[in-house]
Amino acid sequence: MALPDNSFPPADDAPELAWHAHSVDSAARRLRVDHASGLDDDEAAARLSRHGPNQLTERPGKPAWRRFAAQLGQPLVVVLIGAGMVTGALGEVVDSSVIFGVVIVNALIGYWQEAKAEGALAALARSVATPVTVRRGGHRKQLDATQLVPGDIVMLTAGDRIPADLRLIRQHELHTDDSMLTGESQPVSKHTSALDADTLLADR
Repeated sequence: MALPDNSFPPADDAPELAWHAHSVDSAARRLRVDHASGLDDDEAAARLSRHGPNQLTERPGKPAWRRFAAQLGQPLVVVLIGAGMVTGALGEVVDSSVIFGVVIVNALIGYWQEAKAEGALAALARSVATPVTVRRGGHRKQLDATQLVPGDIVMLTAGDRIPADLRLIRQHELHTDDSMLTGESQPVSKHTSALDADTLLADR
């Protein structure tokens, strides 16, 4: 089942939004969907109108110089820069050089990590724009992934990209590549059982 953002359906506290902690039947009740037949077309259209398309909001990327400058503005880095300037003024050239070297290395690492994260988000956004098969009104239907709505029953086969946050209803020997989200290099086994609400993303 495709899952909603935190505004649908209404929830009183954060644990209610932990869909992995709900059983299949509980999730279906909260999403108001029959997982045997799926949503009907009218309800799907209403939900699409309410929530908008299933796509990440595109934000303009920061210029490279701004990403690098942002690394130098972190509180600890500012303290190190100050310490480097003081030690330099006192004639401690070696200590000052070491401190500024640490600052530069730290900034380069932070810059690289931020650039990598932006690249991953861009790749994730591109992966959503793919055809998916859903069950609506008791019939299989193919549509663009951007047209998915909360409560849609999504049919997956080997090699498919995961088009949205999903709660598994049924699976057989399902393994997914979670490297884009968690960095895990090995395929991860998935199952339909409910998990503890505080289960880490990498273990869901």
